[in-house]
Order: sequence, then C-alpha cells, then structure tokens
Amino acid sequence: MIARIWSGVVRTEDAEEYAVYIRDTGFMEYAETPGNRGAHILRRDEDGRTEFITLSFWDSREAIQRFAGEDIEKSVLYPEDERYLIERDPTVKHYEVVQSVEPARP
Repeated sequence: MIARIWSGVVRTEDAEEYAVYIRDTGFMEYAETPGNRGAHILRRDEDGRTEFITLSFWDSREAIQRFAGEDIEKSVLYPEDERYLIERDPTVKHYEVVQSVEPARP
C-alpha cells in the first residue's frame, strides 16, 4: 500500500468552505478511482492561515496514476484551487506503508 500526501494553505476565513470543496472534488475522485483505499483531510489553524494535508492510501503506483495521471509526483489541481490557495506544494510525496495498527476490539 502507498500513502500519498499533499499540502496547501488557505486563509482561515476560507477554511470551512475549502474543506467542503476538497471533499467535493479530490475526495470524490479518490472514492471513484479503483485502487483507492481511503483518505483523510488534516487541518491546522494558525495565525489566520489554515494548512490542509490530504492523506490518501492506494493499492499501487498504477492506481495513483488512474487518479493523478502519468506524473504522480505532480499535484492534481481543480478549477477553484487558485481562488482559495495562498500556498501549495507543487509536488506530492509518496510513502510505502510498511506497518499499520488497528485499534483493539473489545
């Protein structure tokens, strides 16, 4: 399994709207792409800026290519991203998941 990590920053006043926008664009595409194993949106507010990190999990690099295209290291952008983002990483990082833990069930 491969973890894909992207980050971007918006003004805190836009953060709620942007979180919905991410869900309705990128996350919707994640869910529709074969080989996606789920995703999370992480958020941190600080000094009028809000950083978002998307963390998604994939079966393989080929599965990521179905979502991102041939160059999986390049960020996938959507039409309204420029309206919100005041900073973004133009690249995406990928990590092989080597261990995970599930919570104990009673």
